[in-house]
Parts: sequence; C-alpha cells; structure tokens
Amino acid sequence: MDIDFSHWGPGFDAYMAEFAGRFPRVEPRRRAIFYVRGLLSELERKNGWTLAEGAGDKTPDGMQRLLNASPWDEGGVRDDLREIITNAIGDKERGILVVDETGFLKKGKKSAGVARMYTGTAGKTENCQIGVFLAYTSPGGGHALIDRELYLPAAWTNDPDRSSAAGIPDDVQFATKYQLAQRMIERTRAAGTPFTWITADEVYGQAEPLRDYLESEKISYVLAVRRTEKVALTPDSSSTAETVVGAPETQWQRISAGEGTKGPRLSDWSLIQIPSSMNRPGHRYILARRSIDDPTDLAYYFCYSERPATMQELVQVAASRWTVEECFQTGKNEAGLDHYQVRDYTAWYRHMTLSMIALAFLTIVKGAEEKRGSSTRTTASSHSPATKYDDYSTGFSGP
Repeated sequence: MDIDFSHWGPGFDAYMAEFAGRFPRVEPRRRAIFYVRGLLSELERKNGWTLAEGAGDKTPDGMQRLLNASPWDEGGVRDDLREIITNAIGDKERGILVVDETGFLKKGKKSAGVARMYTGTAGKTENCQIGVFLAYTSPGGGHALIDRELYLPAAWTNDPDRSSAAGIPDDVQFATKYQLAQRMIERTRAAGTPFTWITADEVYGQAEPLRDYLESEKISYVLAVRRTEKVALTPDSSSTAETVVGAPETQWQRISAGEGTKGPRLSDWSLIQIPSSMNRPGHRYILARRSIDDPTDLAYYFCYSERPATMQELVQVAASRWTVEECFQTGKNEAGLDHYQVRDYTAWYRHMTLSMIALAFLTIVKGAEEKRGSSTRTTASSHSPATKYDDYSTGFSGP
C-alpha cells in the first residue's frame, strides 16, 4: 500500500486521541501511541526492542509493560476501533463481515494457545498460535479487521496450571473456531454495525451450528463448504453439495468476481435453490464455482437470505473473502500483526488490537488519498460516506 506519510502527523495524533478514554493513565496512553507509530514505521522487525528504540527508549521494558501489565481496556479499544471503521467505511446496504483465521508460527510451548496445528500461513502443520479474526468490508469503500479471538486448543483449557502460567483467566473455557466467530458476530451486531452479509471459508461453513445460528437470527450468509457437505432436500432425504451440483440439468454462467491484477476474475458459476425449512423460512441456495481452465476444479457454497438473492449478488459476496486475506497480508507486512514476542494471553489481545488500529489507519489514509486523487468522486454518497476521518492531513475533527 503506497501511502505518502509526509503530512500524516496531525491526523494520526487525532486518530489516536479517539482511544484516549480507554487508558486511565497518561504513560500507557503515550506508550500506545509510540507503539502504533512503530508498527506503521519502516522497521524491518517490529518487536519490543525495535519499537522501544524507535520511541527513544533504552530498554523494551516500557513496551513490554504496555502489553503485559499497564492498566488499559483492550476490549474497549476494540469497540472504539469498530465504531471508527463503521463511521469511515460503513455501508448498510452492502457491508460484509468476513470471518477467517491466520497462523502465527512460534517456538516453544509457553505462549498462550501454542500447539502443533495446521495453518494456511505455512501450508502445513506447525507449532503456532491461531487467531480467528472478523473483517469488515465495504465494496468500493475499503476493509479492515474489527475483532480478534485467540483459539485455545483443549490441551490448554484442560490444563489449569499451564493456562495460569500463560495468564489465561480461570473462566476461559474451550471454544471451537466457529464459536469464536459467532462470539465476534454477536458483539458486532450488538454494536449496531451495519452489514448485510457474512462470508467465510470451509472451516466455518461446515459448522452446522453456526449456520443454524445465522439463520435463526435472520443473518444472510455465503459460506464455503466441502463437496461432501450434506444438504436436506426433503424432510426425509438429503444429498451432498457435489451431487446436487453434478446433476445433468445444472446450468452454468460465466461471471466475473471482480477485477484482478490480470483483468476480470472469470469463472463459471451455478446457482441451485433448495427447499426452505417450514420452521425457519428464507431462501437457501447452493452456489458453485467451476474453473474455466480446469472443469474438475470446483468450489461449493451454502447460501441463505431472508429475501431472494441473485447469482451475481451471491458471487460478489463469495468473492469478498479476498479482503480478509489482504488484511492479513497488509497487517503482517506493514502493521506488525505477526511481529510480537509475547507469551501472555492478554498481551496477545493487546498487541493484536494495537496492530488492528495501525491497519485501520492505513485503510482510512488510503481512502483519503484516493479521494484526493479523484476529481470525479463526490464528497458523500450512500456507498462512500464523508467522515470526520477524511482529511487526515489537517487532523481529525471532532464529532
């Protein structure tokens, strides 16, 4: 993300002031500003030592204290960040929540939640921590991470002594990844965040309890599923996604899922409506994507919506999953998302929250830069609302 930081100072200071109320003391509040500045800097590695040096400290003690012991409300900061993103890019008509996870490769066994697990970060089973994240994306407006949860394998939650040593509170119980996702969705809904759809990959799409929850709350979704995922066709019969889509009468339509680096991202798509439950009305579909180059390469999605949905609409929601992947890439490359050296449970949440603050600032700055460079874009529209964060060069104005 190419951003001109030559005039970002006043805007950044005003941006960080939005979180001031969550820091009861001046020292950790100032330390957090230095921490986020360091995450946004061009430092090759952004750990306690390098961030401390960038802030002019002789030791990393202050930065470590910020993450481990200083009194501040990381949950409240997360809530403030979600509101800032809502104000900046929120879109009631087209807002999408994207659930995904990413791995953080670690050495040793003492960091909270660390275990040998499969992670897409490495493409194999590694010693790592897994973070489940919720991203907010607004077509044409931008995207940012707005919530985070650390996955704790049962080997941790079943071992009180080990958990205690890593600062995991006694009341933290085992939760599956989809339960962590549901927890974040519930928080986001309670905050009144405007969104229309939720999408996620197979890890979450295969969780029937999550799908049931979304439908019971009338939350529309497009969730990737395995080809063998069962779908009820009648009260007494079911079939797999692969079998339903593989029927001879299935029709395919070539649709672009958006612009890529090499032009439109074209694939063949099919949409099949399936019966609705009498106990839970709504519109249910199986959406399938087939590669143009390799017809044996297929992906499947279960979809639900209160109102009828078009194939183009569902394709666009499914395709929006790339936004969370970009958040992870930008977060790790430019906002220090994976540049941490902490073992403590709360310290993990605090670092992730501060990194998400840095990433969100980049989203807001990028949006402001694009508005500066566009002579045709209006200052306000239903899909690209003007916000108090637009003019970051002169500082963020108050409400």
